[in-house]
Amino acid sequence: MKTLILTNNRSAVRAGFTLLVFGISLYGMTARAEQTFTVLAREIADPKAVFATVESSNVVPARARNGGTIAGLNIHYGDRVEREQVIATVADEKIAMQIGLLGAQIDAAKAQLAEAQMDLARVEKLAATGAESRQHLDQARTALKVADNTLKAKMSEQSVAQQHLQEGEVLAPTSGRVLTVPVTVGTVVLPGDPIAQVAEGGYVLRLRVPERHARFMKVGDPVRLDATDKSAGQITLVYPQIQDGRVVADAKVDGLGDYFVGERVRVWIESDKRAAFIVPASLIATRFGIDTVRIKGAGGDAIDAPVQRGRPMPQPDMTDGIELLSGVKTGDLLVGP
Repeated sequence: MKTLILTNNRSAVRAGFTLLVFGISLYGMTARAEQTFTVLAREIADPKAVFATVESSNVVPARARNGGTIAGLNIHYGDRVEREQVIATVADEKIAMQIGLLGAQIDAAKAQLAEAQMDLARVEKLAATGAESRQHLDQARTALKVADNTLKAKMSEQSVAQQHLQEGEVLAPTSGRVLTVPVTVGTVVLPGDPIAQVAEGGYVLRLRVPERHARFMKVGDPVRLDATDKSAGQITLVYPQIQDGRVVADAKVDGLGDYFVGERVRVWIESDKRAAFIVPASLIATRFGIDTVRIKGAGGDAIDAPVQRGRPMPQPDMTDGIELLSGVKTGDLLVGP
């Protein structure tokens, strides 16, 4: 008798546990079936893929200040230079010869000055005893002044020639990367000829888009290296002049590097706004390669409707949003699969 009662109790426990599991499953199915979403048209930015080039914000030429021959070249393509760094030396043989000639003239002027000083000292002694006239004393003093002024003039000319020779050093106009060096050692250059092109630090993306997008582009618009990237960069400058039917704009984007210039990069910009249907990805089911959603009708029944899936469009209130290109309309009530 006790054994029978124990068996009946175990059967009752199993039956109760089964009913509990069934109830929980039924509740979970009901909760999932109650997941709904109302389709509404949202205004979104329509991104366009365009090509941009990596360019320096400023390209500054390093020019020769004097004419002459390139005697020294301290840079190569791609080198990094600092502001006022000596990158080349322009030598002029005539200036070197002029400096040598002025050195000889200075030596002669110094000798003349020493001789005039000795003559003045001798005449002053003789004039003190009355052996020389006042006229000879004045002539000696004048000769000393002439010799002194002659020496000063030659030294000034030598300083000017040395400064002119020093200006043969070509300095980097700014800090940056050397893009081109169109000269070699031995090249004859004139004053103002470019010795190198230096790209100033801070590379930008230069966009050239059709002019029909001109009214949509403005400073601060996002620029993305990928269609789904939200924080790649932004437009910093829109040029007012349209070139060859295209709007030119600069964008600041991280990760461009500081070496290659002219590299082409595909970027995404926001050109216009349009209406789109965006739904959570969890409401889309794929069966046999066909995407479907469940649309709840007026009678409460849900039917499966095929849809055409677009690209992911994350929204502030919908991180898994996906655009639907067809299959739904405004006001449709979607339920979970």
